[in-house]
Amino acid sequence: MTVKAKKHLGQHFLKDENIAKKIADSLTENGYNNVLEIGPGMGVLTKYLLEKKPKITVMELDSESVEYLHETFPVEHIKLDTSTDNFSIIEGDFLKQDLSKTFNGEQVAIIGNFPYNISSQIVFKAIENRDLVPEFSGMFQKEVAQRVAEKEGSKTYGILSVLTQAFYDAEYLFTVPPSVFNPPPKVDSGVIRLIRKENYTLPVDEKFFFRVVKTAFNQRRKMLRSSLKSFNLSDTLKEDPIFAMRPEQLSVQKFIELTKMLANDNV
Repeated sequence: MTVKAKKHLGQHFLKDENIAKKIADSLTENGYNNVLEIGPGMGVLTKYLLEKKPKITVMELDSESVEYLHETFPVEHIKLDTSTDNFSIIEGDFLKQDLSKTFNGEQVAIIGNFPYNISSQIVFKAIENRDLVPEFSGMFQKEVAQRVAEKEGSKTYGILSVLTQAFYDAEYLFTVPPSVFNPPPKVDSGVIRLIRKENYTLPVDEKFFFRVVKTAFNQRRKMLRSSLKSFNLSDTLKEDPIFAMRPEQLSVQKFIELTKMLANDNV
């Protein structure tokens, strides 16, 4: 059987074997056992993951793709609604999954050719589950991939950049043209890799940090003394040079320092 790509699910099936292998190879050998592939579609990436990783789970929302995967990857004794110790297929929505329950609290690396329409949400879900996710790699719309990995000083740098890089080291790996997909998207794609930092806990209140970052970038063209006025900045605090900067100029560390300043100013 073949699977028809569904526009409402943001499906674009990768057909280039070399690129599929390069994406699979983007995962490092960091000692974890579980790998979760999101949106495997017709399994072009799956087969390379099965060659190199000990325990693969694929999660697919499209029932037609799930049926195809069961037919294509029987691994001799894998049957519908069953799994072996090293390979399993889950029909479901990644954004609604409880990863701790799915993987019994074990570490799991995430990989995939991610649907463009929910790719940012997938990243945020990984960040929420960073205690379980030591590594994350895969393909996004190029613009989103660049945004995740971009450093301060760029117009591309934003909320997604800061919140991801607060917990992960991000690396943009390579660009993928539309021609290697069926159907071809209208934009280039980009592959990135995230490796969880050794110390991935923040020295500030996490919710407050998220609020500061999001508020700052909501008016990214303004200086921080204007974009953060909802925090009721004291006159003394407003005089600090950091408040004459725009959010895209601040590194993750500077945002942490800013969060500390605001927290102390509101005590």
